[in-house]
Amino acid sequence: MSQKIYCTASFKPKPGKEDAVFQALQALEPNAHREDACLHYTVTRRIDNPFAQGESYPIVFHEIWANREAFEAHCQRREIQAFFATHLEDPNGDIEDANVCVYTDEPAEFDAPRL
Repeated sequence: MSQKIYCTASFKPKPGKEDAVFQALQALEPNAHREDACLHYTVTRRIDNPFAQGESYPIVFHEIWANREAFEAHCQRREIQAFFATHLEDPNGDIEDANVCVYTDEPAEFDAPRL
């Protein structure tokens, strides 16, 4: 049974703050990569492409964690909590809005064998 957790965290910077937000998010990557259960952790920014013209926030974090417990432990790290407090919750922060969601690749009602 897959226990992986896929997190997509998208960010809407305040006007003129996109570069600052991207750099602040990039600064989180090295320590997240040190976490044993971090399988993938990369911040990306939207680019123009004629084959993908959907709407979304301009900065997106793509994360894959070995399991739910690891993801939740990551979210409780001081560095992660400080990022959200400084950049999103503080009225003077650089982020206007954020949308963080988690997903599983396991189908509903999956009858995974017990090992």
